[in-house]
Amino acid sequence: MPGILVFCETKDGKLKKVSREALSIGRKLAEKTGGDLAAVVVGSQAASLAADAGHYGAKKLYAVESAALDSYTTGQTTAAVKQAVDDFKPSVLLMGGTSNGRDLAPRLAARLGVGVASDVDQLDWTDGKLRARRSIYSGKVFGRVEISGTPAIATTRPNAFSAEVVAGGGAADVVKVSFTPVEVKSKLLETKTPEAGELTIAEADIIVSGGRGLKEAQNFSYIRDLAHAIGGAVGASRATVDAGWIDHQHQVGQTGRVVSPNVYIAAGISGAIQHLAGMSSSKHIIAINKDPEAPIFRVADLGVVGDLFTILPALTEEVKKAKAH
Repeated sequence: MPGILVFCETKDGKLKKVSREALSIGRKLAEKTGGDLAAVVVGSQAASLAADAGHYGAKKLYAVESAALDSYTTGQTTAAVKQAVDDFKPSVLLMGGTSNGRDLAPRLAARLGVGVASDVDQLDWTDGKLRARRSIYSGKVFGRVEISGTPAIATTRPNAFSAEVVAGGGAADVVKVSFTPVEVKSKLLETKTPEAGELTIAEADIIVSGGRGLKEAQNFSYIRDLAHAIGGAVGASRATVDAGWIDHQHQVGQTGRVVSPNVYIAAGISGAIQHLAGMSSSKHIIAINKDPEAPIFRVADLGVVGDLFTILPALTEEVKKAKAH
């Protein structure tokens, strides 16, 4: 029976949201194929995630425990996950479409001699093959692909799948994976974390993004105030990042992050095709722009024509009032 293995990333001692989403779709695939769902976690505390993985349907947790794996590095993590794949021999290997997942998936595919589909938002098992849907041509159309080889590998788009807790799901059985750190040609020198209190746009349910309509860097305070009030992350267009108004980690678009939040608020963003490619799969899009002909309104579920410097403070105040009650 085909087994499903999910590479799970961790943060602050818990599974990342995108990994919980991958486990949930993995569980549905396992139910359809009649196989087992397992998770693989790397790092010195990998075994401690057994309960977390079990809550999302994993029956086994392949724990590759080594201090050399506490921080993601391409060579070590690739070797560790391949060892788990060799032990479990799954038919499907899933992982979140994070920076690490997009780096890891093709390297594993090359070592295993199999196919990989990236940034998928639908998955199905049909006639013994994994089939996936992914956006192509900057999000203009969707392509359906069949992934060859065993295991078939796919990275899941963040927020494209629901993270669903299994009722009564107990801790996964821990299977220790023997691993000896490999010799690599690079090493991690430093890790820089986002400013305190800032959510990452990669996994946020709500994103408030600002564009060139903000006029200058200091006006991103309007975006941050609303994002913090509503419990969302701060996003940005490429133009503002290129101008040095905000760090690249906030950039949404073809050359930034591709996001799929429940709510995407675009303020002062005209809607260039490169930006639309990064956010058009959002479930609900709200656009605020003084130009009624701005392309962003073509994809918006709700459009507000007006001055963002008047609208954003008023909206922020209303959100705060609503939360106070």
